[in-house]
Amino acid sequence: MTDYQTHAVKLKVMSHPVRLQILDMLRQGEMCVCHIEKALGRRQAYISQQLMTLREAGLVDSRKDGLQVYYWLADDVIAHLLDTLYGEAEYGQTIIEGCTCPVCTTISTEKI
Repeated sequence: MTDYQTHAVKLKVMSHPVRLQILDMLRQGEMCVCHIEKALGRRQAYISQQLMTLREAGLVDSRKDGLQVYYWLADDVIAHLLDTLYGEAEYGQTIIEGCTCPVCTTISTEKI
């Protein structure tokens, strides 16, 4: 497959609004599925379906830690493209009230 074909496939996968939002979020760094769910206000099954599509296209990669599954951008070209579209990413995960991911719950309990 030529670079044009490879890039066309990736761009087609990115053309879905929710997948584009997920990729944009992952520019902040590794993130668990539950955090993405809460941030986008979507059901876990729907988010997992979108993540599977992104993973199959080679745009994201994942790891499992206990019950949590974490995702990150696996393609630097996509990160640069998103930087061009939206400006440079702000690193560090945004804390979402009501999110049960380890990052959000750790910071929430530190505030108490």
